[in-house]
Amino acid sequence: MSQDRVAKAADVSTSVLQRLESGIHTRLKVRDLRAVCEVLEMPQETTDAMVGLLKQAGEQSWWHEYDSLIPANFDVYVGLETAARRLITYQPALVPGLLQIPEYARALIRAVKPDESAADHERRLELRMRRQAKLSRRYEPLQLEVVLHEAALHCNVGDPVVMGAQLRHLAEIGKMPNVSVRVLPFKAGAPVGDPVGQFAILEFDDGGREHVWPPVVYLETFIGCMYLEKDGDVRRYFRVLDSLRGAALDESVSRSLLRHVAKEFSA
Repeated sequence: MSQDRVAKAADVSTSVLQRLESGIHTRLKVRDLRAVCEVLEMPQETTDAMVGLLKQAGEQSWWHEYDSLIPANFDVYVGLETAARRLITYQPALVPGLLQIPEYARALIRAVKPDESAADHERRLELRMRRQAKLSRRYEPLQLEVVLHEAALHCNVGDPVVMGAQLRHLAEIGKMPNVSVRVLPFKAGAPVGDPVGQFAILEFDDGGREHVWPPVVYLETFIGCMYLEKDGDVRRYFRVLDSLRGAALDESVSRSLLRHVAKEFSA
């Protein structure tokens, strides 16, 4: 049967059926799924299994505990970050959330949300710290590559004591086999030519054997965020990444610079 015939017989839209058969997330009601299974003459036990999977997919993941504090579109990113096998990010001004120490993160949270209560600040901090667990989990830890502009090393967040501790943390965590921290020095100038804001590239696959989803580029701005999935857009950001990588210090020299600047904050 064609998709059009199945969709018509089950009284669902063709686009819903196309997304369902392609493994793409789509809104689907239990009654619609049962109708599709009936049209396809699936055995009752198979239909029940399909319905069970649909209901299970609707269960909230851990980050939904923080619904009242996360913008409606941000949980999309947290979900992608949780599912990603590899994350590559460029940060021109601040240390990325996955590598922030609690004191550094707390200072940023207080600055962004000055009107919130101390309890809400701590809940935001807890969320950020929980996200970092994926770097140290025993099974398939997240592969993280960070290119950090040297300006971020001198941007005083919190106070000099906090900055010194944060930079020493970056130097140490960069020794982990799944974490790479490299610094783009001031002397590199503008390797891309155009100004480049912060971005993250998330890659998803099954141990390199099979691509589950294409890469996604995440752009965060002061008023919102964007997700780029078109092949041309993603390839352009990979070219930008190659330019930044080529101009960045290697990991060993980057660690030395991080420790040197940390000492300056401690002086």
